[in-house]
Amino acid sequence: MPNRRRLLVLAAALPLAACVSVPAADSTAELTVVTFNIWHDMGDWPERRPLVIAALRDVDADVIALQEVLQDADLPNQAEDIARALGGYSVHFVSVDPPGQARRYGNAVLTRLPVLETGERRLRPLEDSRTLATVRVSVNGRPVRIAATHLHHTPEGGALRDSQVTDVLAAIGPQNEAPIILLGDFNAPAEAPEFKSIRDGFTDALQSADPAAAARSTLVTDHGHRSKRIDHIFVQRGRFDILSARLAADQPVAGVWPSDHVAVVARLRVR
Repeated sequence: MPNRRRLLVLAAALPLAACVSVPAADSTAELTVVTFNIWHDMGDWPERRPLVIAALRDVDADVIALQEVLQDADLPNQAEDIARALGGYSVHFVSVDPPGQARRYGNAVLTRLPVLETGERRLRPLEDSRTLATVRVSVNGRPVRIAATHLHHTPEGGALRDSQVTDVLAAIGPQNEAPIILLGDFNAPAEAPEFKSIRDGFTDALQSADPAAAARSTLVTDHGHRSKRIDHIFVQRGRFDILSARLAADQPVAGVWPSDHVAVVARLRVR
């Protein structure tokens, strides 16, 4: 093709090419998530309750994962009670205790986002009474999968946690579907050997966003706990931008801690 003709053809194509652009990051596809072990009714729950609610109201999260949620004959379900106090949240409560039983103990996911689907799974070994709560939500029309859990608690129980992680990842399903946020009380540091399969596909949000905060304990040592960061928000690698992450409910109020754990918060953008 002569050079003059080639230039004319290229010039004719320019208006069409100018219409094609790389889409900007979708700031509307952002969400804040928090995980918080509320220590059921230990300590003085009537005194701690308003502190827990105030901390969660301050966080203003779209998704709240709660561990150690209790209900009893004289205690309303703590997750439902917190959701009512905050306003605008639905509750997915999961327990190994049967629904008709007065006393039920488990985990919950609260969200003010549209809920597309909920699920649950009991983790092995069954006698350990551990569960996984799953909720698929819509973030401005984009589906995101939330998986919240509370794993085995003993320091020497790495093999049990490894088995439970296997169950969790199997329950989550194919990782090429909607992006996944895996969060909760894992009862071991993020770098523990039993979490290798998580680290292979997920990013530790707090470590990624704020290494100084990640060096702190999420267990309240004033309550006699060892200093360990065992509460985590893991986000599926390559599917989210981690905009920020921090600890919350990490100071006592008039000498009273909201819980024996502190909360972990992350602000995320869906890619």
